Amino acid sequence: MPSPAHAWSADLDLLVGAARLAGARALDFFRKGPDVWWKNEGRSPVSAADFAANDILKKELLSARPNYGWLSEETDDDAGRLDCETVFVIDPIDGTRAFIAGKDIWCVSAAVVHHGRPVAGVLFAPSLGEVFTAAADGPALKNGSPIAASEPDAARPTRMAAPEDMAQGIDRHMIGGVHRISHVPSLAYRLAMVADGRIDGTLVKRNAHDWDLAAADLILSRAGGGLVTLDGAPLSYNRPTVSHETLAAAGAARLSGLVDAARHLAGH
Repeated sequence: MPSPAHAWSADLDLLVGAARLAGARALDFFRKGPDVWWKNEGRSPVSAADFAANDILKKELLSARPNYGWLSEETDDDAGRLDCETVFVIDPIDGTRAFIAGKDIWCVSAAVVHHGRPVAGVLFAPSLGEVFTAAADGPALKNGSPIAASEPDAARPTRMAAPEDMAQGIDRHMIGGVHRISHVPSLAYRLAMVADGRIDGTLVKRNAHDWDLAAADLILSRAGGGLVTLDGAPLSYNRPTVSHETLAAAGAARLSGLVDAARHLAGH
């Protein structure tokens, strides 16, 4: 196994450079009516910007690490990744619906996963001018400054970003109740908001994918939080199945309470 202190920080630098290039390319299409297609039986949009950003990421990353596997939302899956100890996990634009609608909350999500867990990750939100980064055993940073998940505060409700039915389903279980904030169209960015303390927690509906989660999972972990199943287990990435069950995310001191409050929502 490579030395994490050296190898993963170098991989993080590689991810950040590639994400910045991909984000800049996506901005060329932003608010300019890019071509849009529909996949997954018409349930999920993909734009010309997604493909252009994906092409840049694939070229930049695999040319530098040709022995790594590749898993991206916008590339046909190759089962060969399962034979790789280390894999790039990529969403060229997380929040495509927001991107198409001209809203600012979307990001490039890029991670390195080693033996099933993320070891380097970046979220780049070019329209907001924000870069979230983390490597294994290093701090979580936002634009170069350390970030931390929030601590419990009995004096106010828990600030949650979650689908309305799920937020209502846990409200009576949380001390002080739940204050639900407005919809956040990018799942990865929503998890970053937990990492930097703007919100206290979130719930994730089932069928989120590796590429939505891997980079944000690491950033949240290094910020003193966690993303887990409703059994309290950490996630494993680069499996044959790349979708996940219902999840919860919060700072470490809140997480077990949130999981307990949300356990009856399993399967949502």
